[in-house]
Amino acid sequence: MTSKERAPNAGTALRIGVELELAFTDLLANGQGVGRAGGIVVFCFGALPGERARVKVASVKQRYAVANLVEILEPSPQRAEPFCPVFGACGGCQVQHLAYPAQLAWKQGVVREALERIGGLHAVDVRPTIGMETPRAYRNKMALVVDDRTDPPSLGFYRQRTHAVVSIDACPVVAEPLDADLKAITKARNEAPVRAMLGEARHLVLRNAGASQRSVLTVTTARRSESVRRAAPALLRDLPGLAGVANSFDLASANAILGRRQSVVAGDGEIEESVGGVLYRFSAGSFFQVNVEMVGRVFAFIEPWIEGGGRILDLYCGVGTFALFFAKHGATVYGIEESPQAVTEARANARRNGLNERARFDPGRVELLAGTPKFEEALREAAVVFLDPPRKGCDEVTLGAVARACVPTLWYLSCDPATLARDSKFLVAKGYRLDTVQPFDMFPQTGHVEILVRLEYSHLAR
Repeated sequence: MTSKERAPNAGTALRIGVELELAFTDLLANGQGVGRAGGIVVFCFGALPGERARVKVASVKQRYAVANLVEILEPSPQRAEPFCPVFGACGGCQVQHLAYPAQLAWKQGVVREALERIGGLHAVDVRPTIGMETPRAYRNKMALVVDDRTDPPSLGFYRQRTHAVVSIDACPVVAEPLDADLKAITKARNEAPVRAMLGEARHLVLRNAGASQRSVLTVTTARRSESVRRAAPALLRDLPGLAGVANSFDLASANAILGRRQSVVAGDGEIEESVGGVLYRFSAGSFFQVNVEMVGRVFAFIEPWIEGGGRILDLYCGVGTFALFFAKHGATVYGIEESPQAVTEARANARRNGLNERARFDPGRVELLAGTPKFEEALREAAVVFLDPPRKGCDEVTLGAVARACVPTLWYLSCDPATLARDSKFLVAKGYRLDTVQPFDMFPQTGHVEILVRLEYSHLAR
């Protein structure tokens, strides 16, 4: 077999370095196109469904091969020109080469396929993905990796599927104030205090609030660092709109982006955002959705479901993002969140909005509370349970407790189609009916999709 081969025979083994011409039929969430060579699946980043491309085999496993793109031979009409110069190297975006309307349709299909394949839920009406008017400059949070292999240390994001760093001095998918902050830090790298701080830093986490046009910076170091305190005056001077600087330390692992402890070293450690008429104050380390425009779209979609006076149990409530919106529209909400810091912020946000009579919050891990008398009582009183779990989804202990209580309505917001499909399958088997499936493009240009579903208990007796 020659080093360049139009298509392998079915019985021919693939070898590293071989070039092939392949037709691609599918697209994975990580941006890899899916083709076949002699019955073997070949994954290649950059190729789109409906395209033919020349690829070079990079690795061969027992059941699949991975190739690098050499040349697009027959481009898809849905192909777009990437707008970021490091797209394809940086791991932050996966599908900039796919036109935005096609991204929305593809994500709708990803949700439908997961519900069918993993959940066994067929003939489900998955609505068209709700997208952004301008799918750029949307992220209000940026976690930069500090690369100390350069002098002075440089900033960037991880390269695709590695821990190598792609150096950047701009990012077109983050909010414009964060992009300006990135450029300012890059310019200040040679200043002695900033250089010393970067020498100790693992990550820089910047968060911006569009409502106040203010940002906060958290510098992650292995241990509490005096260099962060010494660099803070220069950072507050050079970064437009920077409200405060914090030092995050005591790392749980070598790859942790934020430490378990945090100390504000200068200015204010929190910023204020407004969504749907609700004011939120939160720190850089708290969980708050990265795309405020799309949070507003979710709010608008869910608002007709909220009935004044109803009781809602909000599990994994974070800083009260959804709980306070529900309370503002007349619901009585009880929120549970694992992070004590987030609960403190949620309670403060309730007071700030005059909603502390309607919204209360307690710290605790949902899966450990499930089955306790207090949790069972909250379930019995709830007309609605709102679930917004991390990517791993809910555990069966929690879902089982919800199902045993026969809560009439569940609203489930998920950032992972696979775990949503798994959990929906469990709930449907316990008597729930999948009523609404609405994808939202919370993360344009990436393989991620947010999905809101509503499940109704199908039995009359409760």
